[in-house]
Amino acid sequence: QVQLVESGGGLVQPGGSLRLSCAASGFTFKSYTMRWYRQAPGQERELVASISSTGGSTNYAGSTKGRFTISRDNAKNTVYLQMDSLKPEDTAVYFCKALYGLGYWGKGTLVTVSS
Repeated sequence: QVQLVESGGGLVQPGGSLRLSCAASGFTFKSYTMRWYRQAPGQERELVASISSTGGSTNYAGSTKGRFTISRDNAKNTVYLQMDSLKPEDTAVYFCKALYGLGYWGKGTLVTVSS
């Protein structure tokens, strides 16, 4: 069975950093594009970043302003999101998604940016 488990969320101060992880299992991880999304309270879920199967191509939402970096370690079946210079507006539940089959989602990890 496909499983995606996010971790690394928590409470950070504005300007701080967090590194999120998404551990994948149940499919051939190295063959598929992975994405990070986020959903803030009362807002639509939005795409944050995407990374190709090999990690050779990445794309980011304009809202990250170059502050976020997506990466993956195919040997560990894990995709990461490094978040720097965090702002209160980055507060959201962050989800990873595998572009495999019909698409699979993790349950999310909460990131709260507040002083």
